Amino acid sequence: MFARVTIVGVGLIGGSFALALRAARVVDEIVVFDRDPGSAERALHLGIADRIESSIAAAVRGAELVVLAVPVARTADVLAAIVPHLAADAIVTDVGSTKVSVIAAARAVLGDAITRFVPGHPIAGRAVHGPDAAQVDLFRGKRVLLTPLPENGDAVVAQVEAAWRACGARVDRIDATTHDAVLSAVSHLPHLLAYALVAQIADAPDAELKFSLSGGGFRDFTRIAASSPEMWRDVTLANRDALLNDLDAYRAGLDRLRGWVAAGDGDALETLFTHASAARTRLADPR
Repeated sequence: MFARVTIVGVGLIGGSFALALRAARVVDEIVVFDRDPGSAERALHLGIADRIESSIAAAVRGAELVVLAVPVARTADVLAAIVPHLAADAIVTDVGSTKVSVIAAARAVLGDAITRFVPGHPIAGRAVHGPDAAQVDLFRGKRVLLTPLPENGDAVVAQVEAAWRACGARVDRIDATTHDAVLSAVSHLPHLLAYALVAQIADAPDAELKFSLSGGGFRDFTRIAASSPEMWRDVTLANRDALLNDLDAYRAGLDRLRGWVAAGDGDALETLFTHASAARTRLADPR
């Protein structure tokens, strides 16, 4: 499928994408650039990369597909750095958790090359980061959302879709604004809540005791608080408006919950718990 693919940013997502493409035997050479030379060297050692480059210009030169696996706030700077060095038919995609901000950055930087930029977001991850976290099967059976631009030709979008399908992913298309609103509720807000709860307990005078007595429920709920702080700082700010709406709605729900607890309203609590339990069961087994 590709003679050369360049990965810019070789953490969990970029590294897993490279491993999956290699396992599917649809790429001849994988080139990696990372602003942290140690991460790039580690990617080479782990077999994620065939070659690493110390400059982003050298890394993207001659690539047929360039994948940006960087924090969303860096999108504009990275695109500006690579666009003069891209092959005329090179395709660029990204893996950012927000799409409206990424598309705005691309429009501001790429000019006519916007036709070859296909925004994307794999709905897959782990609460670890860096090249050592990469897994060859990370995307198998997982959804990847593409938010194609009006300027994209069908063949360009099809190439990106085919690359993700080669990784074992299920690919869907979605409007960028809808993407950001939905992901705010089901991904971005949960990360904020997990970070907030862990920080609250970490700052308590008896934090060590509380953490030592935490069980599976706490660990399951807060697992994502171990994710990359830089990435989630940027996602939070990039999707600020949608997140503010979801935070306000959640805070209103907490206020209702507090009122029921304070009043000893067991019926209201049980109604809420039953409704939530049924919804969560359907999520686990959508049949």
